[in-house]
Amino acid sequence: MAEGKVLLEIVTPQGLVFSEEVDEVTATGSEGEFGVLPGHVPFVTTLKIGVLACKKGSESKYFFVNWGYAEVGAEKVMILADSAERSEDIDLDRAMAAKKRAEERLKHAENVDFARAEAAIERAVMRSQVVESRRGK
Repeated sequence: MAEGKVLLEIVTPQGLVFSEEVDEVTATGSEGEFGVLPGHVPFVTTLKIGVLACKKGSESKYFFVNWGYAEVGAEKVMILADSAERSEDIDLDRAMAAKKRAEERLKHAENVDFARAEAAIERAVMRSQVVESRRGK
């Protein structure tokens, strides 16, 4: 491990999404956003739907994370997520179409799984935020 770096690994049931030494990691935990630098005190937390960002030098990378866990150590951050996507792999049109479908389901309140529809909206909004972060907006 390079001095002053932390290994970030993002793993889903489908496999390894990302593994690289970085300078800094920021993620959305169930208790709020947290940041990790090399030498961080170890902890474990749950993750909610959100944006995960990492910085290496002047370059930033962004990911959409759909629930999971983070295990933080002094030299490694392991993200175990239900699903995760790199910002460049997100289909923004598809995400916005999913949001629109979920909003339509909520408008017609009969026979609607509200939790599922709200989660679909939240995922779509987070995906769009990840894309916007990458674009620098």
